[in-house]
Amino acid sequence: MHGGLWEFPGGKVEQGETHLAALVREIDEELGISILVDNLVEIARADSHDLPQAEALPVNIVLFACRLWHGQPQCLDGEEIAWVASEGLLQLPMPPLDYPLARQLLAFMGQEAK
Repeated sequence: MHGGLWEFPGGKVEQGETHLAALVREIDEELGISILVDNLVEIARADSHDLPQAEALPVNIVLFACRLWHGQPQCLDGEEIAWVASEGLLQLPMPPLDYPLARQLLAFMGQEAK
């Protein structure tokens, strides 16, 4: 649905899986790195009901910060991966729900969204 746009890594929660277990699995599948639930901090949430025109399917996104992981991030399940400086984050073409998440991420980092 949002092909070609920049998105935060992650994905769908499978049946019987917690949000945190899904994140650990998705990060391993997409980036090839191992993270521990104990190193995750929830920093933002966005919901498709927050959009002027709701997406076709209800979407709820929870954004976590993780400052400690094992391995080198690599693009395993996507088109491209990049480290982006905070001042360039909101300049990326992203799906509508990722912009409020990006603003909350910048606030978490002590940066002002511009």
